[in-house]
Parts: sequence; structure tokens; C-alpha cells
Amino acid sequence: MKKLPLILTIILIPFFSFFGFSGCGESNALIVVRVSEVTHSVFYAPMYIALNKGYFEDEGLDVQISNASGSNNVMTAVISGQAEIGLAGPETVVYNAVQGNTDKPTVFGQLTACDGSFLIGRTADSNFELSDLEGKTIVAGRRGGMPAMTLQYALHLAGLEANTNYTLNLDIDFGLVAGAFEGGTGDYCTMFEPTASAYVAAGKGSIVASIGELGGSVPYTAFIANQKYLTNNSLNAERFLRAIYRGYNYLINADINDVVNSVMPSFVGSDAVIIKSAIQNYIQIGAYASSPLMSEASFDRMIEIITFADELEENADIDFDDVIDNTIPQKVLNYFSMI
Repeated sequence: MKKLPLILTIILIPFFSFFGFSGCGESNALIVVRVSEVTHSVFYAPMYIALNKGYFEDEGLDVQISNASGSNNVMTAVISGQAEIGLAGPETVVYNAVQGNTDKPTVFGQLTACDGSFLIGRTADSNFELSDLEGKTIVAGRRGGMPAMTLQYALHLAGLEANTNYTLNLDIDFGLVAGAFEGGTGDYCTMFEPTASAYVAAGKGSIVASIGELGGSVPYTAFIANQKYLTNNSLNAERFLRAIYRGYNYLINADINDVVNSVMPSFVGSDAVIIKSAIQNYIQIGAYASSPLMSEASFDRMIEIITFADELEENADIDFDDVIDNTIPQKVLNYFSMI
């Protein structure tokens, strides 16, 4: 057999390396990973960047994202096997653990580092003070959800107590809050981006405060999967987080207009100006987690918030290592530290 010319050998080596020297008929199809997100928001921009810039494909994954419209629905999708990965508040995993369910969803990566909702008033108010909430009604989403609980906790830190200084409406699902508020319910409400910026741009109300700034650092949104999935598909979970981490670094380091362009395909029909404003608002308050690792201190603060909202008994025994698995995010950080 004749030897191949050196230049052709150099070309073919990476070709065969990429395809793993597969034999004829073997498939190199991407691995499907279904993600159930709690809502569709610019709050999760690193994930959309990873999707639209092909970072998931670079990792051999075909990531398919669907909107569950609620953390309870995300948990149902994960437990039932309708989704491999859920994106929701870590409190859902805590609730599941307290209930003693046999299925064991586990947090394996953090995406956001504070509350992503903004307090919306009906009129522009450049001199807004939290004391202006005295005697008012705030529509904050459903009971037990992080938006409502973080708001209540943040206002408590500021000296305002629910049902004493103000009324907290917990009867409306978070995804329906904007419509209810526009229809006349409440004096204030909370909204995520880009809904908040779009609402303001339409002249329907104004952003008067950031709940993230008021509430401080808290592991607000995280990636969740059944422990069985993480055990049997740990490499896929690691690859997923690697793409997310690349998405975060692009968001923080790239030109803002390039960032907007990389997010827009996930928000077809939205105004690029609104998306830009939303992303800038989140960057300004440090909403995006710089590391997929969740600290035990931040987890304890989340437990404190849930307990304060009377959604968890004070003596509830919730072990950090029982619901949070930092093994995979640590591998991701180690991977990027070596390249």
C-alpha cells in the first residue's frame, strides 16, 4: 500500500479524530437533551447564547427547550421523564426532599445569582421609596415561588411586613401577573425581563425597583435532573454545563450588540432595543452566576428565605449535599482552567 502524502495525512488526522474513526454506517448524531424552563426570560441569556451560537452542538448535544410556565411544572417534567434537565428555582428540589418523594431530583449547576424580577408601578416615579408601598397591594406570583418569597424577605429587611404594611397577592401564577396587573389588579407587581422593559416601553407602567438588588445574593435559578440521569449520563450533563459556561463568558465579555444578536433568535418578534435593555439591566445587578457551583452559604440563605415565608418548617432537616451536587460543575471549572 502506498504511503499518503504528508499534507494529506495532516488533513485526514483531524477528520478521523472528529468522527472517532467510525466504521461505515455508524451514526454520529447529536444526543438529544430536553430542557424544561420555568419561564422564557432574558434572565437565562447564557443558555440561549449557548443554543444560538452552537455551543451545545460543539459538545455533541441537541438541546431542545420548552417553556413549562411554572417551577412545579418543571419538577413534574423532570420526575416523569418528559425532560432530562429542568431549569427552575432550587426551592423545588427542597420541597421534593421534604415531602420524602422517592424520585430524587438534584441541582447540578447554578445559572442566576439573585432575584430577576423588577417591581413595576402604574406610573413613572423617579422618587420612589419603599415606604410608598405602605397600604398598597403587590401582585407577586404564586405562593411558594421564589419571586414572591424573595420580595417578601427583601421588604422584611427594609422594615415592611406583609399584611401589616402592605398586602401581598399570592393568588396569580407568575406567568399571568402582567395580564392581571394590566387588567387593574394590584397597585404594584413583579415582572421578569424582557416583559418588564416591554411593559414600560409600551407606556403601561414603570420599573421602580430591582428585587434582586433589594434581596441580595441568592441561588435563584438552577439546573435540575434526576439523580439517576446524572449517574448514567454524567458526561452529557458536564457537556451541557460547559456550553452554558461558554455562554456566560460570551455574555460578559462580548460587545453588547453582539450579545443581543446571539439572544434574539430565542425571542423572535421581540424588539432588539428591549432585549438590549433587559440584558443590561441584569448585568447591572449581577444577575448571572459567574460560576455553576452553588455555595453552601447561599443555599442556607435560600432556606432562610423559604422558612421566613412559612413554606418550610424551621426545624426542617435539609442537608446541602443531599439536594445539591457540585461534582459536575467542579469538573466544568477544572476543564476550563486547563485550556
